[in-house]
Amino acid sequence: MRLPAGRGWWRGRALAAWVPGAAGRAPPPPPPLPGPPGARVRGAAAARRALDRLYSSAARQEKVDMSRFPAENIRNFSIIAHVDHGKSTLADRLLELTGTIDKTKNNKQVLDKLQVERERGITVKAQTASLFYNHEGKEYLLNLIDTPGHVDFSYEVSRSLSACQGVLLVVDANEGIQAQTVANFFLAFEAQLSVIPVINKIDLKNADPERVVKQIEKVFDIPSDECIKISAKLGTNVESVLQAVIERIPPPKVHRNNPLKALVFDSTFDQYRGVIANVALFDGVVAKGDKIVSAHTQKTYEVNEVGVLNPNEQPTHKLYAGQVGYLIAGMKDVTEAQIGDTLYLHKQPVEPLPGFKSAKPMVFAGMYPVDQSEYNNLKSAIEKLTLNDSSVTVHRDNSLALGAGWRLGFLGLLHMEVFNQRLEQEYNASVILTTPTVPYKAVLSSAKLIKEYREKEITIINPAQFPEKSKVSEYLEPVVLGTIITPDEYIGKIMMLCQARRAVQKNMVFIDQNRVMLKYLLPLNEIVVDFYDSLKSLSSGYASFDYEDAGYQTAELVKMDILLNGNFVEELVTIVHKDKAHTVGKAICERLKDSLPRQLFEIAIQAAIGSRIIARETVKAYRKNVLAKCYGGDITRKMKLLKRQAEGKKKLRKVGNIEVPKDAFIKVLKTQTDK
Repeated sequence: MRLPAGRGWWRGRALAAWVPGAAGRAPPPPPPLPGPPGARVRGAAAARRALDRLYSSAARQEKVDMSRFPAENIRNFSIIAHVDHGKSTLADRLLELTGTIDKTKNNKQVLDKLQVERERGITVKAQTASLFYNHEGKEYLLNLIDTPGHVDFSYEVSRSLSACQGVLLVVDANEGIQAQTVANFFLAFEAQLSVIPVINKIDLKNADPERVVKQIEKVFDIPSDECIKISAKLGTNVESVLQAVIERIPPPKVHRNNPLKALVFDSTFDQYRGVIANVALFDGVVAKGDKIVSAHTQKTYEVNEVGVLNPNEQPTHKLYAGQVGYLIAGMKDVTEAQIGDTLYLHKQPVEPLPGFKSAKPMVFAGMYPVDQSEYNNLKSAIEKLTLNDSSVTVHRDNSLALGAGWRLGFLGLLHMEVFNQRLEQEYNASVILTTPTVPYKAVLSSAKLIKEYREKEITIINPAQFPEKSKVSEYLEPVVLGTIITPDEYIGKIMMLCQARRAVQKNMVFIDQNRVMLKYLLPLNEIVVDFYDSLKSLSSGYASFDYEDAGYQTAELVKMDILLNGNFVEELVTIVHKDKAHTVGKAICERLKDSLPRQLFEIAIQAAIGSRIIARETVKAYRKNVLAKCYGGDITRKMKLLKRQAEGKKKLRKVGNIEVPKDAFIKVLKTQTDK
């Protein structure tokens, strides 16, 4: 049978059969499947089996009963470590041991779901997984949170620890204690969590676990008999880690009979289901259909779905106090899910949990769409990504050359690069990112300015708004307390590097026979762009670096303007220390000289501090050969032509307008400056 032309024919016949008042004929049978009859039967059977599998898996997922795990059988713990010490590999083995995932050779970085994490081989986002484990006849629920190791993502670690009662501190048996190991240990120590030291990579040829045990004992004051020696890659002795989690980490202190109190410690955005909030329940029970209220916005929502991450989303009937899971409640706007918010049942208000200290941005950079028509798409992408990464701060900004954009605050340079990469990969957005700057402060001396700003001390995140010296009593720059752990053979080179960056040494401790821990007070501006790279190249990759905020200190800062033929270029204004102004000014002038297109007149590029010029480069003019028509003749004729040309160029230079092309800005403002 041949079908009549037109796509709507079958739909129209079907509607005619079922819509009331339409012709009451039954719809004709659907067109037969192509191919021989046997293939048709096999195809239909395969489709039926696929549907059965889908429904049975959905039914199986719905049957997860979380009430069978009382609070005393729950353990919430995190894995913390320095970069590349094996956190994600240990998480893979724990997932396999508890039967959460099947044992295959492809199980590498299972919890690292982002493309940027797999490409760079680092964890960027903390991930949660609920493990069901049988120990000595009892069934336990282990909620594992795998955290990042790099200093730029320490906010992810501190948030994750709020949902835990203990941590696994993983240390590489080859590398020993590194800078971020120390920082993460003190985060856990301040949160009063149980710490289980795990020495990983004992299978390596140069591994020396006994040396690492002594380091842990000396630096952290943890007895050597508490250390567990494992190889996460081969799975050696990983079973004892699970036993230690059950025996050494206390269960959460919660009450199921109290009203609901849930902490939102993370969230993601799904374009079909809205905001998915990761919650830790401190009291009470939450189920599908409950009406909950956000303590932050006071908005009421109905819970559409609750469940645990196993490591993928697995719906459950209810979530009980002490458990960690996810909750979907129809939050459609990204501003509704605030990390650190407390959720409670409608008409049963509770005292909100303290939440988190907001992240302190250390680096600011301007972000602009390459094409202004993409502004709204980029705005939406930034909003969704900042929900996923709440440590980024966003301020509206405007530029004469680059148009409307934002000034974003990041925790560090790697954080900025990863955010930019995620925008490109997850939202297909291309942006212009300006040179990173740090937040400075100025103490105002003028009463008029204090009245205008309504405060005596102002923070400057945009160099163009830097106040003049006459209006300010002192400038302040941010400083950090840096921890460097290095083999002792590189101490001399590292000390010279730190002195060149205006650092002040605070402490120096030998943590074993050949490793030293140095503590320095460093200006943030000096380390933000290339300090880590210089440190790694000086120490052949052996030194590690970590820093924490140490407030502000007085500094001799100056605002450096860039002029093109005497006209200021606002986008290229930079704040530098007085001693380094000449070097930085010369570098910017040289880059501009290479980037600006030549004109029919000469362009003078100058770096100036106030009215004093400190560096200059010149873009030579195109020159027409006006003597081409002179074959011999008197010299005065040639001089007359040259003089007329010079006067014309002088006049043109006065009226000529220099348009700095966008690609020239990108070359000058790009993050990786050519050294």
